[in-house]
Amino acid sequence: MSADRLNRRDFLTVAGGAALAGIAGSTAADADDGGTPASSRVVLVRSREVLSDDGRPDARILHGMLNDSLVALFSASNAAAAWRRVVSPGDVVGIKSNVWRYLPTPAALEDAIRAEVIAAGVDPADVAVDDRGVRTNPVFKRATAIINTRPLRTHHWSGLGTSIKNLIMFVPRPQEYHGDACASLGAVWRLPEVEGKVRLNVLVMLTPQFHGVGAHSFSPEYIWPYGGLIVGTDPVAVDATGARIIEARRSLHFGKQSPITPPPHHIRVAGERYGLGVSDPERIELVRLGPMDDALI
Repeated sequence: MSADRLNRRDFLTVAGGAALAGIAGSTAADADDGGTPASSRVVLVRSREVLSDDGRPDARILHGMLNDSLVALFSASNAAAAWRRVVSPGDVVGIKSNVWRYLPTPAALEDAIRAEVIAAGVDPADVAVDDRGVRTNPVFKRATAIINTRPLRTHHWSGLGTSIKNLIMFVPRPQEYHGDACASLGAVWRLPEVEGKVRLNVLVMLTPQFHGVGAHSFSPEYIWPYGGLIVGTDPVAVDATGARIIEARRSLHFGKQSPITPPPHHIRVAGERYGLGVSDPERIELVRLGPMDDALI
């Protein structure tokens, strides 16, 4: 079975559905939490031209993908109107990035987000991009809004490095969240520094990593040019969508069901225990932009 022909039905046949249990959980469990929405919209946008032969993103195309995703996410008339749904003049905006050296948030994406935030009326002095210094960054310390962006990759402790996990740098001792495959990561989103401030999640799927062995593991063998972004206001729905793509890619690559290890159940728990969103694919409205014949979802 080729990657170009693997669709949702094929994946469920290959993976048998059991591998998704740690990600999606049961519909009833999510629905029982009064803090979660009935459904969430997530946008998957892809481009065949966004990556050069050496894997570097084209800044213009990537910026366009970002804006197109926001227009679809908010059913806005244009990109400017969509960004005004995210931030307003008077906001102080922290752009939470990720600097992991093997697969960092692309500088072109950071620049595009910053440019759009300023174009929406936010004072340039009130915008900062940071990762490991967010606890001491003066803009983040007074932020009223956070835009959360990082590449999706497998992770030694949490199964996947996700939008949910990307806020771990807001705590002084991240290692305290490593237990039970980082199941309690959703608690970070309830800290005063971040609760209610995350306006947008941009999960980078340009060259996601679908396999690794050991802490900080990276190999070019386990990334592929997917050329996408997953965008939404619900981090659980965004991450659950990305996880399904990673599961499908693993099954395709290894030729058999190959669940993410450890299971990234922090995604499901973030919805069930902390009310951050929905992980059940039946409750996620997935809007697709761009070529989807090999989207794996």
